[in-house]
Amino acid sequence: MGERVSAPQLHSSIVAMVSLASGIAANHPAMGQCQLDRLRAAGVPQDQIDAVIEIARHIRDEASEKLDFAFDEAAGGAIAAATEGEACGCTPTASGQSCC
Repeated sequence: MGERVSAPQLHSSIVAMVSLASGIAANHPAMGQCQLDRLRAAGVPQDQIDAVIEIARHIRDEASEKLDFAFDEAAGGAIAAATEGEACGCTPTASGQSCC
């Protein structure tokens, strides 16, 4: 067997941001309260926390739209035609944050 190389550790605030964002995007029922507490305790500015939340929600909403579009397209009919433009590409969040 080969030698196992350990990966560099991410800073705890980065881990908390990734965990918070993925939990929001996945609609996790814990709602990221632990991660919010960790980020605030680490001194992460609220505007950065807000940006992470906004981007995660945007990605979650885009994924939902794309899933709905795929279902509507499979079902056929006027719904698919009406939603065709809504499900394409990565768009910025309402405040202009890029998620891509």
